[in-house]
Amino acid sequence: MDEQGAVAAIRAIHEVFMLTEAGATGPLAELGLTPATAQALWALEPDEEPPSMKTVANRLHCNAPNLSFVADQLATRGLVQRVPDPRDRRSRALVLTEKGRQVRAQVMRTTVESSPLSALDPGDVATLLSVLDKIVPASGRVQDS
Repeated sequence: MDEQGAVAAIRAIHEVFMLTEAGATGPLAELGLTPATAQALWALEPDEEPPSMKTVANRLHCNAPNLSFVADQLATRGLVQRVPDPRDRRSRALVLTEKGRQVRAQVMRTTVESSPLSALDPGDVATLLSVLDKIVPASGRVQDS
């Protein structure tokens, strides 16, 4: 491993993340969202079976109490509902409401538009995804669990 190259790559990935978050913060605030609530919406795929709270916490790399706090904020705003998990009735799952689906779509558009990645042409995006898939294959990503 080329340590200098790895440090430079990690620094660049971090900078892209920070620039994206900084650019999205204002528009997300206009939607009444924090970065944490926006990330939670992002982690809920509208066309999949509702994920358990544990699955969402794993996707967000956070613990259950943190997710409960964020889920409460989203539920209060009418963006999600907590329902019994069909796979384990002792657990709860998060379901996007119709309003939540609409706000999630806005969050995704805002985040993409705010990202320096939006300046890349489709070929560069495909190349970047190809490289990133070598690090974290799509089939193994936490958000896909």
